[in-house]
Amino acid sequence: MLAEDGGVALEEVTLDPPGEHEVRVRVIANGLCHTDLHVIETGGWGMKLPVLLGHEGAGVVEEIGPDVTTVQAGDRVVVAWRAPCGDSCPACRRGDPRRCSNNLRARRRSHRASDGALLNTVLRCGTLSDAVVVHEACAVKVPEELPVEQACLLACGFSTGAGAALWATPVREGATVAVIGCGGVGLAVVQGARLAGAERIVALDISAEKLALAQELGATDVAASVDEVKELTGGVDYAFSAVGSPSGLVDAVRMCAYGGTATLVGVPPPGRSLDVDLELDLFHPKVAIAVTHGGDTIPQEDFPFLARAALDGRIDLARFVTSTIPLEEVPDRLPHIGEGGEIRTVALL
Repeated sequence: MLAEDGGVALEEVTLDPPGEHEVRVRVIANGLCHTDLHVIETGGWGMKLPVLLGHEGAGVVEEIGPDVTTVQAGDRVVVAWRAPCGDSCPACRRGDPRRCSNNLRARRRSHRASDGALLNTVLRCGTLSDAVVVHEACAVKVPEELPVEQACLLACGFSTGAGAALWATPVREGATVAVIGCGGVGLAVVQGARLAGAERIVALDISAEKLALAQELGATDVAASVDEVKELTGGVDYAFSAVGSPSGLVDAVRMCAYGGTATLVGVPPPGRSLDVDLELDLFHPKVAIAVTHGGDTIPQEDFPFLARAALDGRIDLARFVTSTIPLEEVPDRLPHIGEGGEIRTVALL
């Protein structure tokens, strides 16, 4: 929990029972994601403190509220942070749920036990907790054969990266792709582009270790600069920036071939701007810029698809789990996620 003083600590939490169309999920595994670190570093990411951290969880349905029809007690589920509303926003009404701007969510049900304070939760999840209450549409059934420490990665990190290449900016078969930043999300972009049938995937990072991982997971080439990518490919059809720095998106724009698309995947820091030459970088090469929020997934469709792809060996979720730790170690580990070759640390509750 991120407390009012900005510190992260373990505290006892109580939950209200699930309401209409809500379910209580016992959390078993939760991936440690940079978005939670971003919440800490920004003092709540715009939310009033205290904030319950965690949004990459998987577990088992314990209790269902009135009118729940999609899951039942005992189901293995991944907790999604977004679920399209279906009919109450312009995108859903025009049949484009991947651009939903009014996602379904449960009411806030978590309280700090010490004083009863109602907690905000990261991305409406708060899965760094023994249990959470979420909208039934956010409790997505996945096969029990998929280990829970792998399944939880579908909730955010993996689906964000893979979804960027599969659904947000769909990579066409035979295309050339560049991925900037080979942390967990960038490596998932590599896996998504490979699954989409990209012919060439160029990975960029300053870390030789991360570039080696990218090649293990499907990158055909590695590079350290825009010039190297252009020398290798002549320009790519799709460039994905999986880093928060604006320079990553600038590089993505500049390495695109004529008519290419540069997609921002990583969460940017506040107060930054993009420095591109509108004529030379965008207009003449006809480069498009796209943004994805979490891979623009439809969790009830896409998480089972990715789970099956993992079970069939078409993606390698197991390689993404670098280590597992108990919940008690999370406050100390969060500031160091991504270090030392880590792709994902998973907390087991």
